[in-house]
Amino acid sequence: MFRTRFFVSLVLSIPVILYSQMTQQWLGIVPPAFPGSQFVAPIFATVIFLYGGLPFLQMAIPELRARKPGMMMLISLAISVSFLYSTASFLFNLGEGFYWELVTLIDIMLLGHWIEMRSIRRASNSLDELAKLLPDQAERIGADGRVERVPASALASGDLFLVRPGASVPADGEVVEGNSQVNESMLSGESKPVDKAPGDKVIAGAINGEGSLRVRVTAVGNATALAGIMRLVEQARLSKSRTQILADRAAGWLFVVALLAAVLTALLWGLARGLDLFVLERVVTVLVIACPHALGLAVPLVVAISTTQAAMHGLLVKDRLALEEARLVDTVIFDKTGTLTKGEMGVVAVESMPGQTEDQVLSLAAGLEGDSEHSLARAIRGSAAGRGLEPAAVSEFQAMKGLGVQGRIGGRMYHLGGPRLLQQLAVELPPSLATFAEEAGVKGRSAIHLLEDGKPIAVFAIADELRPESKAIIESLRQLDIRAAMLTGDSTPVAAAVAADLGITEFFAEVLPADKEHTVAQLQAQGRKVAMVGDGVNDAPALARADVGIAIGSGTDVAVESAGIILVDNDLQDVLKVFRLSRASYSKMVQNLIWATGYNVIAIPLAAGVLASRGILLSPALGAVLMSASTIIVALNAQLLRRAKL
Repeated sequence: MFRTRFFVSLVLSIPVILYSQMTQQWLGIVPPAFPGSQFVAPIFATVIFLYGGLPFLQMAIPELRARKPGMMMLISLAISVSFLYSTASFLFNLGEGFYWELVTLIDIMLLGHWIEMRSIRRASNSLDELAKLLPDQAERIGADGRVERVPASALASGDLFLVRPGASVPADGEVVEGNSQVNESMLSGESKPVDKAPGDKVIAGAINGEGSLRVRVTAVGNATALAGIMRLVEQARLSKSRTQILADRAAGWLFVVALLAAVLTALLWGLARGLDLFVLERVVTVLVIACPHALGLAVPLVVAISTTQAAMHGLLVKDRLALEEARLVDTVIFDKTGTLTKGEMGVVAVESMPGQTEDQVLSLAAGLEGDSEHSLARAIRGSAAGRGLEPAAVSEFQAMKGLGVQGRIGGRMYHLGGPRLLQQLAVELPPSLATFAEEAGVKGRSAIHLLEDGKPIAVFAIADELRPESKAIIESLRQLDIRAAMLTGDSTPVAAAVAADLGITEFFAEVLPADKEHTVAQLQAQGRKVAMVGDGVNDAPALARADVGIAIGSGTDVAVESAGIILVDNDLQDVLKVFRLSRASYSKMVQNLIWATGYNVIAIPLAAGVLASRGILLSPALGAVLMSASTIIVALNAQLLRRAKL
């Protein structure tokens, strides 16, 4: 709307400017005269006032009702006074009005608001993205055992439904038959796929693994865990502070100053010489000059340039207030799974017996797990592939249900499995491997043992792998005097191990989605300014609640939609760029507001005629020049933001 009105008003302004006496004097041009040409400026200016100025008049009404003057009331005051005075001057031949100032003021204000709204516009699809996690269809099992496809919304508490391998769970429920592993990481924050057996709970939106499950519905619709998260996101959004931007606050003060100056001008000049055309012109000039063109561009220009700079450095700014608040952040909370970690299982440590290298034993293990689809098997194969290792050729492969796998490699028999495998084979670990396995257990890691002809030769510690840049970002934040904390749905031992590896002293473990949002609120209640960095659905309420929500670009759509700033390149180091850009852009905003309003300290008194006795009187034309100069200074100063080092 602002864009359309800007271009239409800009085109309609050309005749007004050309037929303005002031413009003709400045440019030395004489536009063609024709019968009725004297009506060109008044008619076109009136159209622009009613068309381009209408949005500002409408938006000033709430400010007026709330008795909180801001930018809209200041703009409305300036354009209304300009229009009414200019119309009266034309109708009653009182002298030249402010038609060209009126139309250029409206044009620039429309441009400023178009730039602002385009740069701050963000998608509002958080709740829609959450809803997409739920399947549209469900396979309900009737009393006769027959399976029928029905809309997921048709499920009722107590119904029995089938979840096939790889399918989404349509409702909260309890498993009554079948075994599988279910990926609940996007909802619970737990990095490992969770084993499900009869009696276990499943959550709507979770993804089933390879097994089939028959589940009894326990909650549907608004009663599901996912629906609860949706409510939390909405509540957190509504509870966020809607502080006014700097320009609006400056406009509010300037509105009051302008009115007081106009009243004093009318009162003092009226007492000195009576109410005449000169006094009226002084009052109108004060009110018009009090609304500089530059004030409407001071913040939008910085916002637009900072948004562009952010994009060039791998940041997507969806919420200007988030970027503005980032300079005040003193605590950054990181989600663990998928943020500080890769969100996938891998071999994080290896202990082998003398004579065996890490690469050798990892190649053997990858060969043994070549045909398995278990999550730990995928972790071993993935780590071997990451090192560029070829899996060993295996013969006589055999899966040992619940224990592990075995196979022959190069004439020797190898076994690979967890602690139950050692118990089954009555094997004891040597001290070095036993200590390693015990430490892995304390840290919440899975210990997988490799045996060669019945003798242990290696132990693999498997866990969610840390991102390579995680440790560096924690140290960098510490140098900026910003505290780092970790928030996770994982167990306390896992959280403690990760925190220790990263040098994080404050962490919150075994936290449910509702508690994540509550934890952020608790820290805020302590007076902290909190930034939340996350990637999953379970992080969405916390991202929305935080003063600054920062989402990993590779995360879920709902996390991205709930955050104010997105790390497009998935590099945690970009978090530092958020704070640097915030400080730089805020500094430019303040500088621009000083430039945009500062000249009023001189211009308003001169317009009021305080130095008229000395022959110094600010004419409307000179006031327009000052406004133009202020606008140019603001625009050039905003451009300097492009040189800021992030």
